[in-house]
Amino acid sequence: MSTAALVNAKSVLIATISAPIIYMLGMAIYNVYFHPLNRFPGPVSHAISRIPYFYRAVRGTLPFDMLKLHERYGDIVRIAPDELAFSHPDAWKDIFGHKNGEPEMAKAAWFYRPLNEPLHIVNEDTDEHRRLRRQMAHGFSEKSMRAQEPIIRKYVDLSLEKLYQSCKNGSLVILDWYKFTTFDIIGDLAFGEPFGCLEGCNYDQWIKGIFKGAYLGSFMQALSFVPRLKSTLLLLVPKSMQEAHQRHKELTKAKMLRRAAITEKRPDLIDGLLRNKDELKLGLDKLIANAEILIIGGSETTASLLSGVTYLLLQNPNAYETLKNEVRSKFNHQEEINLISVNKLSYILACLDEALRMYPPIANGLPRVCPKEGSWVLGEYIPGKTVLSIHQWALYRREKHFKDPNTYHPERFLSSPEFLDDRRDAFQPFHTGPRNCLGRNLAYSEMHLILALVIFNFDMKIAAESKRLDQTKKLSDVG
Repeated sequence: MSTAALVNAKSVLIATISAPIIYMLGMAIYNVYFHPLNRFPGPVSHAISRIPYFYRAVRGTLPFDMLKLHERYGDIVRIAPDELAFSHPDAWKDIFGHKNGEPEMAKAAWFYRPLNEPLHIVNEDTDEHRRLRRQMAHGFSEKSMRAQEPIIRKYVDLSLEKLYQSCKNGSLVILDWYKFTTFDIIGDLAFGEPFGCLEGCNYDQWIKGIFKGAYLGSFMQALSFVPRLKSTLLLLVPKSMQEAHQRHKELTKAKMLRRAAITEKRPDLIDGLLRNKDELKLGLDKLIANAEILIIGGSETTASLLSGVTYLLLQNPNAYETLKNEVRSKFNHQEEINLISVNKLSYILACLDEALRMYPPIANGLPRVCPKEGSWVLGEYIPGKTVLSIHQWALYRREKHFKDPNTYHPERFLSSPEFLDDRRDAFQPFHTGPRNCLGRNLAYSEMHLILALVIFNFDMKIAAESKRLDQTKKLSDVG
């Protein structure tokens, strides 16, 4: 090979290696000094790249880190080259609420649809979401909750029976039992059959597939920002995880086909979609997608909150005794406890709301995208296509919004004079606006009923190994 050819090959190699480095360096300089968001405060590393954001998210420390960032930089923090995090009560209506003359802020596709699977009520566009919500809303109404109470109560009673048996063996992991109960309830309400968690005292394969899918989804969220490397990095995903996800999809299809074969009207959550599937142009894939989102939203989050409130009550004996007195003085027999009677108890609701404040099931931000015309949030003009988020853990744990935010005080939700200066409007665990959580009534119904019956039937104390749960530094360990 001639000297000229060697020099040319060397030049090509140097150019190939240096081009990406020069590009990344140029983007870093642009993001820090010339990007439209450069006027907003935040760590330089977050302004340069999304890598720090995903690193914190994968480690499970993002909510806690967000609190530190807001305490250091203020109500608006730049947490990625194109994303701003907000920590102020008024940001709820600016980002998620109705705004005259402005389009709804769209959901960030990379977050809500990382696996590129069929759309459902959570990630559909505005018009389709409105149509789906109209059909599904009836199943979540208070009237429907009362009609569904026998279904809910059947599994709660079975759970109590199993708990009595398990208590004889010493301590138990209450989170597992809350999950068994909520998964069986939502399985019946969405698919017309339970998952058998309570009967088998373990997680059904379908549910294990949900967890695998969640891990896979988190990985795919990160890959959305490196499309050129996506196919290569996908090789790093364990084959077992991909197989579990595929098996989960097959099981879901079988469950939906069995539910669709039920012709009589059922007071469940999917009946409206099935009866109007032709009008809504819902194929089997979309029916399955919507049923899956109901399962995830109506089980894991509810169980996590119940676990959180149980932990907080046992760590705060005065609150625990007050709740026991309220429940046990009101009812003589557990048959008296139902959705109507338990809703008349004020302290149990305060206990649940304070637990939702301290351990919000969705602690991370649920990102929206600013319309191309731009918008105003907290009096600041936000350029179009900026990603906006509110991280509930950080919002609820700031002293400027809630007095003594790291201590469990149910009284703050009972208009106690001590907490009159709290920004109660900051507290939006089910979000606000036209896309707020449709399952609010179901969640409160389940939480009220399950917690009241557990408190009525059992005296509890916290296991020694769980006493320092509040010292955790990982989101996955909370709740």
